[in-house]
Amino acid sequence: MKITKRQLRNLVKRTLNEQVQLGARPIYEIAEEIEATWPNVNYAARPYLNAMHSLTSINDTYYHDDASSVVLYFLSNASSYRGPDAKRIKAELKKMLKTVGY
Repeated sequence: MKITKRQLRNLVKRTLNEQVQLGARPIYEIAEEIEATWPNVNYAARPYLNAMHSLTSINDTYYHDDASSVVLYFLSNASSYRGPDAKRIKAELKKMLKTVGY
């Protein structure tokens, strides 16, 4: 199936509107903050954090994986990410997961 630029633009607008309604930041922004606050990212969490840089909402996909799977795997491998920033960011990600039934 081929998607036109117009369809893509509308899809992005819809996704961003969903997130605004939920009060959630885009996942790529959260990933940027994690990079800034976690100097030595755990090797097991790195691939999932890299994938999060490509995601906008929890309803997106990264190749064949759902964004929710990417975030879940990141959280399970980010146990060494600690401190007040980590606690706040992990809670934000968990809140996003609750909106899709996790």
